[in-house]
Amino acid sequence: MADKLARWRQLDRLFAGRYRRSQFEHANGRVLAVACGTGRNFRYLPSASEVVGIDISDAMLAHARTELDGLELDGTVNQMDSQALDFPDDSFDTVISSFSTCTFPDPIAALHEMERVCSPDGEILLLEHRRSDVAPLAWLQDWRAEAHYEKNGCRLNHEPLETVEKAGLTVENAATAFFGLVTTIDATPR
Repeated sequence: MADKLARWRQLDRLFAGRYRRSQFEHANGRVLAVACGTGRNFRYLPSASEVVGIDISDAMLAHARTELDGLELDGTVNQMDSQALDFPDDSFDTVISSFSTCTFPDPIAALHEMERVCSPDGEILLLEHRRSDVAPLAWLQDWRAEAHYEKNGCRLNHEPLETVEKAGLTVENAATAFFGLVTTIDATPR
């Protein structure tokens, strides 16, 4: 999977790059990148950031290390479960994650962990895909949802904003784009 994602890097930059930039360019302080995958979000963080990337997959982390080494960021990457973060409470000023709540076995548990390690005056910045507002696209997502999940471990038709609200985080801002397929969520710990 890691090699497959790495091959899509150019398409990702064209499609998701502008959303990643606008969502993550204002991250500050010590930043935790949850489910960092191949490290695609790293290039959109301010150069003054200290970043810690975590992912469950060692194969993904190999790509993330290479990405981090090529940037002027102070950072590390570690193998870790997003639902059981091995950090003390209030360890990070900003927590970021992209296109990941659809993959967590228990997304609410992962969001609770993000909240726990985020400082009380910090922020949690998410970039996610969602079920489209456009009926034909939503129908296609619903129709392919089960097969896509079995093949890729991703829930095509999930609603990340609902998940964030169920987790009890305070949503400061949320916006959708690209036919309602992409959503950005700025949240703070309760």
